[in-house]
Amino acid sequence: MAKSKGGVTVSKVWELCEPIVDGLGLSLWDVRYVKEGADWYLRVFIDKPGGVDINDCERVSRAINEPLDELDPIENAYCLEVCSPGLERELVRDEHFEQFIGADVLVKLMRPIEGVGREFDGKLKSYENGEITIVDHSGENELSFSRKEAVWVKLDDFD
Repeated sequence: MAKSKGGVTVSKVWELCEPIVDGLGLSLWDVRYVKEGADWYLRVFIDKPGGVDINDCERVSRAINEPLDELDPIENAYCLEVCSPGLERELVRDEHFEQFIGADVLVKLMRPIEGVGREFDGKLKSYENGEITIVDHSGENELSFSRKEAVWVKLDDFD
């Protein structure tokens, strides 16, 4: 089940959307239900090898709109957005971390680590039981921390 922002609503939407998205030859990356200003947004992030385009987003939006209305997991008005996780996508699920071992990442921690600060980059060396290990680009220094300590971990387009 999805472990993402938004609790029960996100879990219900994930369960509804995953088979629909899979049936369209795509994968469900994340689901978020967030308030921005006075408005609520239900964001469904989709992906596929090579990335998604506007047509993929439109197909998913049309396919999930009616089932979402029938399920009615959200009491108040909201805006539905179907989108790509993007190039600098946030890694949010165990599978994401496992898939991108060896990739360049950006990290922002809740609290600074002495000598490193709160934000840093490097290669994702390992991920096991919620423990993340990053190695700097020189390959000389490693840093390990709990996933719970991170505000976010995103892919980085490091050159």
